[in-house]
Amino acid sequence: MVEFRLNGEVRRLEVAADESLLDALRERCGVTSPKDGCQPQGQCGCCLVLVDGQPKVSCALPAERCQGKTVLTLEGVSAEERDLTARAFVAAAGLQCGFCIPGIALRAKALLDKNPSPSRDEIAKAIDVHLCRCTGYVKIVDAIELLAGARRGQPLPEVGADARVGQSFARYQGAALALGDRPYVADMTRPGMLAGAVVLSPHARAKVLAIDTRAARALPGVRAVATAADVPGERWYGLLYADWPGLVAIGEEVRCVGDVVAVVAADDERTARAAAALVEVQYQPLPPVLDPEESVREGAPRVNPKHDNVLSRSIIRRGDAEAALAASAHVVEGTWQTQRIEHLYLEPECALAEPLPDGRLALFTQGQGVFDDRRQVASFLGVPEEQIHVELVPNGGAFGGKEDMSIQSQTALLARLTGRPVKLRLSREESIRIHPKRHPIKMDYKVGCDAEGRLTAVQARMIGDSGAYASVGGKVLERAAGHACGPYRVPHVDVIAVAAYTNHPPCGAMRGFGANQAAFAMDGALDLLAQRVGLDGYQIRERNVVDVGDVFSTGQVLEKSVGVRKTLQAVKDVYYAARAAGKAVGIACGIKNSGIGNGVSEWGKCRLVVEPDATVTLYNGYTEMGQGLLTVLAQFACEVTGLPGAVFHPKVDSTFALGCGQTTGSRATLFAGRAVKSAAEKLRADLDQGLALRDLVGRVYAADIVIDDTTALGAKVDKIKTHTAFGYATQVCILDGDGHLERFVAAHDVGRAVNPALCVGQIEGSIHMGLGYALTEELPCQDGMPVTFKLRDIGVLRARDMPVTEVILIEEHEPEGPFGAKGVGEIGLVPTAGAVAGALAAFDGIRRYTLPMKDSPAAAAISVGRIKGDRSRWR
Repeated sequence: MVEFRLNGEVRRLEVAADESLLDALRERCGVTSPKDGCQPQGQCGCCLVLVDGQPKVSCALPAERCQGKTVLTLEGVSAEERDLTARAFVAAAGLQCGFCIPGIALRAKALLDKNPSPSRDEIAKAIDVHLCRCTGYVKIVDAIELLAGARRGQPLPEVGADARVGQSFARYQGAALALGDRPYVADMTRPGMLAGAVVLSPHARAKVLAIDTRAARALPGVRAVATAADVPGERWYGLLYADWPGLVAIGEEVRCVGDVVAVVAADDERTARAAAALVEVQYQPLPPVLDPEESVREGAPRVNPKHDNVLSRSIIRRGDAEAALAASAHVVEGTWQTQRIEHLYLEPECALAEPLPDGRLALFTQGQGVFDDRRQVASFLGVPEEQIHVELVPNGGAFGGKEDMSIQSQTALLARLTGRPVKLRLSREESIRIHPKRHPIKMDYKVGCDAEGRLTAVQARMIGDSGAYASVGGKVLERAAGHACGPYRVPHVDVIAVAAYTNHPPCGAMRGFGANQAAFAMDGALDLLAQRVGLDGYQIRERNVVDVGDVFSTGQVLEKSVGVRKTLQAVKDVYYAARAAGKAVGIACGIKNSGIGNGVSEWGKCRLVVEPDATVTLYNGYTEMGQGLLTVLAQFACEVTGLPGAVFHPKVDSTFALGCGQTTGSRATLFAGRAVKSAAEKLRADLDQGLALRDLVGRVYAADIVIDDTTALGAKVDKIKTHTAFGYATQVCILDGDGHLERFVAAHDVGRAVNPALCVGQIEGSIHMGLGYALTEELPCQDGMPVTFKLRDIGVLRARDMPVTEVILIEEHEPEGPFGAKGVGEIGLVPTAGAVAGALAAFDGIRRYTLPMKDSPAAAAISVGRIKGDRSRWR
């Protein structure tokens, strides 16, 4: 029995010896502002509380050690201080998905209580224990600076009420996010709710001989234990191929260490996990296939029974690359290798399934495509889709890693078997084992130019490790092939990109989607050619970047909104000033499609529903995951209707049939924005007739926009159009005299900055992710198992590791986008690694071909990414 004072009230709890304060607060006290991002590591800071005034990560603090202490969470902070905190973070646009912010906000209180006027460096040092995957920390530090001033009596800047396009309108639900008041799935409860747990394979490849659940079922408090035999519908699902079993059956092989062999529902999570540990699975271990090049050789063991080991082969051929290379004045070649990357969104996967009185099942999901979740869960349960009501709970980050199913189907199955609501939440280790990663890709490049440095040809061969399941791996390699030449004019192209199955954890979508892997190689080759010709990095790019009328790698003629030259010109003075000052400088340009394209029919769908309180619910089919989609969609509606921003309440659920597929390919703003604009024009027409919202209650204004004019890669057509639109960027990396990151400047063509503050924040966060990708981040595996699950090992940069970052927005109107806008979510890290590699080569003369560049002085200065072990055994 532990007694402590929580937010001013005395609480007496009976706790287990190994129970953390975080679990006691959340599960026993109903306090949900502290979040579980990494329990029990204590390395993300999301669970921060104040114990006797001192900041403590509650996931690593046993509850029994709080006897007689005072515990403060954001719920217990004074109303005035809560208001200042929320307003400061919203005014600075200092939050995106919001999952990390309550812990950071409480850390800010502790800091400012002791130091009312901290410097930016002192703020960055104070939040070192905190991880943010979205923002790049710039605007978080801005927010804490604003909060410090407000506590000293300085007025906070007012966030404008103007919600029209081009204004930095406040993020939708921003204040509630900052204070931890807006629930994520793991924060939700239902009467009689059970907790779920999974049993994962410890082997990368093995045959399942037997599953014994008797001991687990006998544990008091256990309500159900399910295996493959309990699945009433189709066990196999997937976004492109149904090659992924929700539960692996006896007699089948497990294909990676994230495979689920059983699931448990119990009265609480502690009991569910204890029961899962009692499930006995008998395996026959088999030699795993771990090398993608060996996987595609004749005679290799077949990894997945639904598809041969060559998942995809993407081929692009234009002109005669072989002859052009032979005739080139200069030719460079090399092999570039990128690494497996963990998304490390702060919110681990969680789903809640609830039986409804009418016989349907409600599914609350954080997925990037809730209608895809609905389709796959319905198939798994063997019921029509209409029997599943799905609702998006905006998630705590995704970056592509929540496109595929994780535990939605298993949660739904447990709810059906028990007839009770079930919530299933993954631990950080389980999350890392289950969800797809960024592809490691090996790229052999041969690139030529003429005597003046103008590119003549690119020949590239790529092979990517897609792991055990297809996910969207074939499309990632297709995109890598399509972006093989970057934003550069290349008349002769010969590219082959192969995605291969292995017994590693699956690889699928992650921010950049193959474009950033290709960019690392292409910009490296361009730097090598510049040396041969006698040009600097800026000059060779100035001679080769595409303009309107030029041809993209895939053969598409670029007809509009090509802003890469303007981005290059925007950084010219910075580049040459740094060189003149004797700094080591790197530069790289990037291109990233907006819209999936490649012959896929894509949709934007919207319904505007006028409610009895004269507000308008804005339904769309895409996911909010921190990028600000719901905010900018409301701004489109405001721009058209002239109504205030507070009128529109965005929502994503299956009230209407708005399935648009995954929130991927930097397309949600592009396509959902067009649908919102169309629906809002219909509402505006009624308003222009003199009707008020109170006269329109119950009206539904609908718009479904289809985009079906793109062409498949390699299609024999008169006009090639592989993508609807493209974003462009030029980035400059500047090192200090010790070879450490000093300054990073990024100029981006965004089409139209719908919300400039959110747009800049997206790019700052992308740069942060790109710098980790370049220098410290990796998820190596040994025998198919990740060698570490520790957040600091994985290598995501902390606030003190970030250089000074500057973002320059270029607006090159995109006629196919709403009000000229196009996607910016991915382009921000496409050129980053190339710019860093160029700066390092300028510093020490070493051209690096492998990511992450941990052997560099820039990486050595960073506080994370130091994995211990025998690297020779890693893949």
